[in-house]
Amino acid sequence: MAMTSPEPAAVAVGAAHRELPRVLGFTSVVGILIGTVIGSGIFVAPNRIADLVGSPQLILAVWTVGGVLSFFGALAFAELGAAFPQAGGMYVYLRESYGPLVAFLFGWTLFFVIDSGAIATLSVAFSARYLPYFVPLSPLASKFVALALIAVLVVVNILGVRYGAALQNLLMFIKFGAIVAVSLVVFVFANGNTANFVQPAPAAWSGGLVGNFGAALVLSLWAYKGWEAVTFSSGEIKNPQRNMPLGLLAGTAVVVVLYISTNLAYLYVFPAGQIAKSSRIAADVMNVAIGPIGASLIAGVILCSITGAANGNVLTAPRVFFAMARDGLFFRKFADLHPKLLTPHVSILATGAWAAILSVTGTFEQLATYVIFGQWIFFGLTVGSVIVLRRTRPDLPRPYRTWGYPVTPVVFILAALYISVSTLVTQPLNALAGLAIILAGVPAYAYWQRHRASTPA
Repeated sequence: MAMTSPEPAAVAVGAAHRELPRVLGFTSVVGILIGTVIGSGIFVAPNRIADLVGSPQLILAVWTVGGVLSFFGALAFAELGAAFPQAGGMYVYLRESYGPLVAFLFGWTLFFVIDSGAIATLSVAFSARYLPYFVPLSPLASKFVALALIAVLVVVNILGVRYGAALQNLLMFIKFGAIVAVSLVVFVFANGNTANFVQPAPAAWSGGLVGNFGAALVLSLWAYKGWEAVTFSSGEIKNPQRNMPLGLLAGTAVVVVLYISTNLAYLYVFPAGQIAKSSRIAADVMNVAIGPIGASLIAGVILCSITGAANGNVLTAPRVFFAMARDGLFFRKFADLHPKLLTPHVSILATGAWAAILSVTGTFEQLATYVIFGQWIFFGLTVGSVIVLRRTRPDLPRPYRTWGYPVTPVVFILAALYISVSTLVTQPLNALAGLAIILAGVPAYAYWQRHRASTPA
């Protein structure tokens, strides 16, 4: 069975006859992944993780397990991305495995909650948490700055995928170099203590500690979120059968190493108990190492980091809505490409507009909860696509096959199930709100199905 092509009804949308240009190489794939993953998580989550688990061994275990699970997910996505090198990524994989309804619900949730929520969350973090380190802002001014950040990223990405990718690569190199420099500066200049790596010892395992470890793992996985986004731009990647899997695996591995080394640097300077009390741990660590200038440098790095993560979402997510519209399952105009710039400009504009609304109406914590719950439901289903397609389409060309199959996909699926259920149990109101948004897509899907059926080919 050949790869699914756009439905006949979908190609009746005028400008949708044009294709996205394949201009992104291996470096851009890695840049998009690293730049999207490394946002505020590695700077925000460490103190909360330390507070939950208490000991340095468990802190490092949380980040290691989160990294391994993310890498297992990337292994599965690499097989899917090489087999289906089309714009839309996860949407395409879900469509091919479970049918259009599940794929639509993912795209629906991505638009209203997951990536639009991530863009909004990052813009709020930029304006309300870190920019005030340099410029005091009133609450109203903070909202305007968040909106301005979203607007700038939307304009850059409408001008061309090359511009969006170039900005992403630039910010990726800045944050990559800065995070490496932080570790080197700390170990060279700080008067640290290697005993912080082993003291205090972990508490005896109990139900409470297991629960806390799970909650800490959810936080680490929030910090790792973003590696999947590069698949959304599969339709613009040169030689995707090679560059997609290599970029996914190399980029994810680099992030894991960076995160663990950064936490080692934190622990070298401060014991776990002190990390738990620090809401700006990276700035505090650099202040110890080289003085106040270090804290200022870190604040600047975090602003670049957040901008890169937000840009990664603006760059990639609209490609999903573009693919949905080409299938006749979303607003028709979303399938249009700009006649000169060859970007899905309507899809990008709409994504930015909705993210802007979320940024001024929702809180940081609520948006983060919505993103985690909705994301991991579909993460588990997508990795499950590897198993489903191995059985239903054994003859599908697979330039790359998932290492460790079926163990690595099954471990990831179990972790995704745990995260979704635990979020539902521990934060039921926010999680149920996210679930309601997902289910609200069912009547919307029925509407677009009827509309597609009535549209002449």
